[in-house]
Formats: sequence, structure tokens, C-alpha cells
Amino acid sequence: MGKQGGSSKETDEVPIPKVIIDQDSDPDATLVEITFGDRLGALLDTMNALKNLGLNVTKANVYLDSSGKHNKFSITKASTGRKVDDPELLETIRLTIINNLLQYHPESSSQLAMGAAFGVMQPSQQVDVDIATHVRVKDDGPDRSLLLVETADRPGLLVDLVKIITDINIAVESGEFDTEGLIAKAKFHVSYKGQAISKPLQLVLANSLRYYLRRPSTEEASF
Repeated sequence: MGKQGGSSKETDEVPIPKVIIDQDSDPDATLVEITFGDRLGALLDTMNALKNLGLNVTKANVYLDSSGKHNKFSITKASTGRKVDDPELLETIRLTIINNLLQYHPESSSQLAMGAAFGVMQPSQQVDVDIATHVRVKDDGPDRSLLLVETADRPGLLVDLVKIITDINIAVESGEFDTEGLIAKAKFHVSYKGQAISKPLQLVLANSLRYYLRRPSTEEASF
């Protein structure tokens, strides 16, 4: 991917990189979707960086809508040919993509929580202070529940979320992790001993996450 020219409107309105890691849509592969206005090119350097992590990467498709150009990739582990299920490797994939995008467009780092880690411009907002944490757990059939988390983004967040969940013996089956600006949004399918999580355990899970992710301003979602 090379730097691309554009109109004055593009220059004035710096797009926010968005990275979605989707573990739900394909049973055999991890899907990654990258959106960055219309500044995305072929992303060959990003694909090569991911291949250097021991991954097979193929471009699934590209489509345009009002938010820009969306690039979708299908990712499997080269050693097994199967989807990525290790939270640490998923987090490495996420950070590798974001770091690569900011190498080409460092001006966007001020709009991204990861700008503090990778970019030349710190985020203008105080990420930990200004963004509330939202946690919600709801039934999703007899065999699993759906956990929704929205919080301030930072490196290592995906790994930490999975660790908090599994530390209270709740299994993470699949899900989606979205990186958008200063905010991270996670959607996990979770279960306890092969069953949906009971209301008391839902409360324990939500309170554990809120405690760990607590910020000066945190929404207490009701059940």
C-alpha cells in the first residue's frame, strides 16, 4: 500500500481506521475487515506482515459504501490451516494491522486510542477518562449467552477480556472484536459447562468486567 493522493475534503476529514475481527461468520477461518475511508490501497504490506506471523492470508473481497472502502481478508494458521483461536495471536493481528495503517497515515493516530502506542500524535481525548464502559449480558439460546462490551481501547485489551471471562470458568466460543477510533467493541458468545449463563453468573461476569475496566465514568447496565 502506498500513500495515496486525494481531494482537499479527504485531507480535511481524516478517516478513522476501523478493524473488525470476526470469528462468527466462517467456521473455518478468521475474517478481518479493514475500513479507512478511501485511503486503503492493495494492502500488500499488511498482508505480508500478517504472513510473517505464520498466517495464511487471502483477500476475500472489497466493497464500497458511504463509510469508505472495506477490505476483507480470510486468515488461517499456516501450521494447521484452521482459524485463529488464540487470543494473543488475535491481538497481535489487530495491533499489526493498526500499526501498519498508521505507518502510512500517522495523522490518524490522534483519532485512535492506539495512537498513543504507535502513532506520532497522541489522542486529543483522555481515553481512560472520557469513555464510559458498557457491559451487557443476555440470553442467546439454551446453550450460550451473548456478552457485549464497549470500552476505551488500548493494546492488550482483547487478551485481557478473554482472561477475565475464562478466569471465572466461563468459556468463550466465538465472537467479534471491533476497533474504531478510541473505542473497542467486543461481542462474545459465552457459556458455562455447555449451557447458557444463569442470571446470577451473568451478574458476576458483568461486575468482574466492570471492575477491571472501571473508569471514572462507567455506565451500570441493568439486568
